[in-house]
Amino acid sequence: RLKKAKLRVEKAIKEKKIFALQGPYPIIRRLLRARGWVERKLPRRSRQLKQQPGGQKKQQLQKRAGSGGDKQGEAVPNPREREDEDKKEDNEKDFEDSEDSDDIHDLMSFLVKDQVPNFLWTICLNNVDRALLPRIEVVNRFPRLYALCTKEGLCQSLQNLPWFEQVDLDTFFPRCYRLGFMGEHEAFIEDFRLTAARSLLKLALEKVGDRPVGTEQPPKSDKEPGWRRSHVSHPVPSTARPRSPLYPQLVEEALQVCELHLGVLGHQDIDRKTPSPCRTCIAWDRFLQEFYRVAHEGTRLVLSREQREQCQDVLQRLEEKLPQFGIEGNLNIWILKPSAKSRGRGIVCATRLEEVLQLTQSPTGSSSRRCEWVVQKYVERPLTIFNTKFDIRQWFVVTDWKPLTAWFYRDCYLRFCSSPFSLCHLEPARHLCNVSIQKRYKRLQPDPRLPPDKIWSNTQFQAYLAQLGQADSWQRVIVPGMKAAILNALRCAREHVGSRKGSFELFGADFLIGKDFQPWLLEINSCPTMSPSSVVTRRLCANVQRDTLCLVLDRKDNPTCSIGAFELLYREAPVSSCLSVGLQLEVTGCSLK
Repeated sequence: RLKKAKLRVEKAIKEKKIFALQGPYPIIRRLLRARGWVERKLPRRSRQLKQQPGGQKKQQLQKRAGSGGDKQGEAVPNPREREDEDKKEDNEKDFEDSEDSDDIHDLMSFLVKDQVPNFLWTICLNNVDRALLPRIEVVNRFPRLYALCTKEGLCQSLQNLPWFEQVDLDTFFPRCYRLGFMGEHEAFIEDFRLTAARSLLKLALEKVGDRPVGTEQPPKSDKEPGWRRSHVSHPVPSTARPRSPLYPQLVEEALQVCELHLGVLGHQDIDRKTPSPCRTCIAWDRFLQEFYRVAHEGTRLVLSREQREQCQDVLQRLEEKLPQFGIEGNLNIWILKPSAKSRGRGIVCATRLEEVLQLTQSPTGSSSRRCEWVVQKYVERPLTIFNTKFDIRQWFVVTDWKPLTAWFYRDCYLRFCSSPFSLCHLEPARHLCNVSIQKRYKRLQPDPRLPPDKIWSNTQFQAYLAQLGQADSWQRVIVPGMKAAILNALRCAREHVGSRKGSFELFGADFLIGKDFQPWLLEINSCPTMSPSSVVTRRLCANVQRDTLCLVLDRKDNPTCSIGAFELLYREAPVSSCLSVGLQLEVTGCSLK
């Protein structure tokens, strides 16, 4: 066995096929072993990759070989991981013969413990010894991904989009504000108010007789585990005794605000020195309280024929100016997200301005300070399947930042919520599609036509679109929209990401789909989970890992080799230098009379 292990190790060292693995990636381990790679296993306690001292004594090696492998201080494969590996299906021929066991891999790992790995696949770059990292040829992570893979960083990066592309950010990214910064804090308040005015006009037009349409009665009990109820308001029609009548000029004030906003959108205020007229034209505190009564308590609104015509005219002009008019809905719901958390942790929805400000009350700081919260306009009119909300997890790989080179994966999957979609109830079972959130609601099934694991492949989605008579929407609208949004995000963040030759990274972008099939980028995740949570993800996650290895390893020696479902998204022409974009650029001037 020692002789056999030595032969394999010598061949692997000669061919530069030593790898290290950190994290739950049994597929990567099995695929690399099948290619003749030898793993340098990591100590189980710390799982930290460090340079080992050389000069191991010969008798230690002989003792190790004679005893069949002393596993003390070495990584012992997790039995559960072994079971998962046995269940995985792969088309490639297995490198190990029937006599191979974990013992021989442990032995080979001992033999290469002084070798610098040629390939590292890690779940966290900070676990790698800084002195050793530059010596590893291929690493699956990039440093400093804050500008791309945190909610605050992505929000800030995309604000620089006009420097790279003449594309309106509001056409693919729901409006987002970093509440830790004074300018964006005030901009959010103004946006909330303007959206409330538009929503009031929409509600006024949707009245049928004296009853509001589209309202639902709340269930007797809607408590959900793990949801911060104190910060969630529910739009529920009032069934209690009648309250005082609405402020009679409410609709007129909403029309006034919207007319002023149209003037701002048309640049009619370009020379003004005062704050936006939308901030001071009406008593906003009173207006918002009256709006809440109409939107969330079902209070009646009566319109004259003239007012109805005015509302229709104003809303039509606003729709022509505002790209997100179609996804706004009419309840003015916003979603608050911790700026640097993942898996849906800490996310809450709010319908009242005071709720948002109370939740995020912390002293606003300068631009050098990172904020704790971002607030984003909630997509109130998403495309649903069987009245169930879903999002799309879309993979892509970046193999270089300078020049920017990105690859798009043609397969993806849909994640469904566990309860039917409703804007009257804002619990996470209806609104947060994260698998880590929805696994709390395994017993809930939104519709019998959806699978119990609440996951669809993109092929199942395309079949559903064909049933709707929208078979071409996938290739004509959705896929091009996702590609464009990903590329725009990469261009905006590239100057702030740590670029390292030989590194690559697999990312997971999350998208919502609007009723017009337009994709909306929500966030981009580094190190997306590869743990199979369903039959679909078991197959797709294995495939994307296999194809990623083909892309970053095989393609080096054979540019025409198969890279599976990957396709080139963008390759930038090499340039001699790249100018950094400053965030504090300013244009000054004076008005021309």
